[in-house]
Amino acid sequence: MSQIDTLPPLREVIQTHDLRAKKTLGQNFLLDLNLTLRIARTAAPLEDATVLEVGPGPGGLTRALLVAGARRVVAVEKDERCLPALAEIAAHYPGRLEVISGDALQIRLADIAGGGPLKIVANLPYNVGTQLLINWIACAEWPPAWQSLTLMFQKEVAERIVARPGSKAYGRLGVLAGWRCHASLAFDVSPKAFTPPPKVTSAIVHLTPRAEPLACDLKALERVTAAAFGQRRKMLRASLKPLATDAEERIVAAGITPTERAEQLSIEEFVALANAFAGAEATFS
Repeated sequence: MSQIDTLPPLREVIQTHDLRAKKTLGQNFLLDLNLTLRIARTAAPLEDATVLEVGPGPGGLTRALLVAGARRVVAVEKDERCLPALAEIAAHYPGRLEVISGDALQIRLADIAGGGPLKIVANLPYNVGTQLLINWIACAEWPPAWQSLTLMFQKEVAERIVARPGSKAYGRLGVLAGWRCHASLAFDVSPKAFTPPPKVTSAIVHLTPRAEPLACDLKALERVTAAAFGQRRKMLRASLKPLATDAEERIVAAGITPTERAEQLSIEEFVALANAFAGAEATFS
């Protein structure tokens, strides 16, 4: 692979700083700098944006984001072993990279953005990736602090995020993402691109916020989808029965046939169900 800057190759960086990937942190380092540059370009334009990167590791994607023109990159890294390698990148790109040692689950996006456009671009650690996504798309204020999300997941998870009604992958994550975002698969990433190589193919997902999602109580939507997809083979009149004593009447009031099943419903229909069951929240388990 060709180099994208004059910093050392990533394999050399890993060897110099003894950065063996830790399974406990969900680490799989992406070493192909041309591939990381492709990820950065998927999030373009970056010239006027602050980019938040989670779990930069040895900094392959970090370097690509800076090469692609990101005005400012804020990299949040929980693994302190990676900080010296990231400091070398910061020195090479003075004033453009800020490294925060900490847990991305505790970061407030409004503090990162600094009032300007914020884009999140990350090869997310497998063990916290889905939770981070849910946190970002389920935030109380909408439109959110971020302008776009360009994220890597296991392909199975990526397919669930972009899934549409009627597909096997369609479930709670697809409803939540589709309700608030436009989501699309950008491209697949082979296990061979990583060190160590994971057992599964990964994929890049690109999400942008819908300006005005349908009015809906988030907690009600999460509970309705949990009940409906938790027993997806059952008809709605059975799967939603634990949510209210008059569940079937509420389903009808939402304009939906009680004999439908979860995978048959559109996002708009799930929003209608959530609104119909919102008044029964006290009976949710």
